[in-house]
Amino acid sequence: MDLINERKLASRAKQLGESADAAALTELAQLIRSDSPLVRRLAASALGKLAGVVDSAVSVDLLRPCLADAHPQVRQYAAKALGAFGPAAAGALEDLRDLYKNPAEKDYVKRSVIAAGKTIREAVKIAEKSAVHVCARCARTVDADEYARSQKAFQRTYCDRCFDDVFLKRRNWETQVELNKTIEAANGTVVQSDGERIIADELTAMGLAFRYDNRFRIIKGYAIRPDFYLPELDVYIEYWGMEDNLDYRIGMLEKQKLYQQAGKRLISLYPREKPRLAEALREKLNRLETTVNPRKEMM
Repeated sequence: MDLINERKLASRAKQLGESADAAALTELAQLIRSDSPLVRRLAASALGKLAGVVDSAVSVDLLRPCLADAHPQVRQYAAKALGAFGPAAAGALEDLRDLYKNPAEKDYVKRSVIAAGKTIREAVKIAEKSAVHVCARCARTVDADEYARSQKAFQRTYCDRCFDDVFLKRRNWETQVELNKTIEAANGTVVQSDGERIIADELTAMGLAFRYDNRFRIIKGYAIRPDFYLPELDVYIEYWGMEDNLDYRIGMLEKQKLYQQAGKRLISLYPREKPRLAEALREKLNRLETTVNPRKEMM
């Protein structure tokens, strides 16, 4: 698949995931069988976002084969999406267990499998009335579908009314973040600063896959958005672009503490390093003793 068409289909998959339209299922059923791993991953993610809108049984049937996809990130996102369907995905628990037991499976895929399996099992208990969960904001008892959707989106329990309120506030904040992304890196990723562009370009030059500005739960109860995540190395990269601002610095220190508490490998880069930012990135990757060959990839 040529790059232009891949980007077009990837953008369409993301758009469908945000559409809240049940009719999106037909198109996503085609995209999830795309030749492009990127398109398949985004289509799987879109189905998870549409849980509660699209037909659950059909969606689960589309997602289950993705657990055997050749690309690990497709498997990861399929597992995450299945968690959003709660009891309807109970039939996929055995598939998730098989995926977890595979000794060759990536650790980040296994983490998503564990989270999805836990959510599905707990949602089944709620549906069977053998467990009760309440909304973290209003304390109303939630049903199985509400529990599954809110766990997938926020890693917290919300009723539908509070979910919508929290989702709207987050979407408004994320919209502002997206508006600040105006600089295009060599691989097409649009970032917020020239420093981030240098990092993105250097990672691309080294052949390292990365995710930019994606949300992760690295410690129970907290979700973060690292500037960059390297899934093959399980390494996080933050470019602290406003460290001279007091409020920003307080948030920076709190975020660094979360990484430390979670035992995550973090590379911190700063504006003062910008004249040699690419070299600083390579040096810090080497110091982490990653699996990348420093002589071939980082020199």
